Amino acid sequence: MIRDVLAPRLLGRRVPLPLVAWLALVWVTLWGDLTVGNVLGGLATGLAVTWLLPLPILDPGVRVRPVALVRLLLWIAWNMVTSTARVVFWVAHPGPPPTRIVRVPLRTSSEAMTVLIMIALSTVPGSLVVEKYREELVVHVLGLTGDVTGTVLADVAELEERIVRAFGTVRDREELG
Repeated sequence: MIRDVLAPRLLGRRVPLPLVAWLALVWVTLWGDLTVGNVLGGLATGLAVTWLLPLPILDPGVRVRPVALVRLLLWIAWNMVTSTARVVFWVAHPGPPPTRIVRVPLRTSSEAMTVLIMIALSTVPGSLVVEKYREELVVHVLGLTGDVTGTVLADVAELEERIVRAFGTVRDREELG
């Protein structure tokens, strides 16, 4: 029902009114003068463009689950605090910090989930995604000592699970097992 209000049919094609309004706003902004003629011209242009060049319906493969999103954000915030402290320690510590490159297999095959995982890993200080190779990420880690591989694998697996729980489709969630 809301689809019929926001995208009514005009001569057999759906015209998304929010997009028409956005295009009209851009039109008026480009002309630099808020007049009735510019607004009407922008609306006419927006209608013509959206009717003549309809956009395909896209499904980005992302669903937002608010509770899981809050858990993810809190987990990332905690990781940012601890990682920042670790990096600061190694910056102040004499000598080179320990660095490792670890290959991390991913359980999800979704490109959207993989991109979100890569962004989250690269946002946290002390870690950087160097490369994505098939269903693996190559991660550079700074400042971890001891069993780095096991720690990184566990951390990325937990991050992957939290991201898929917060944003993944049913299929993505099934891939986690």
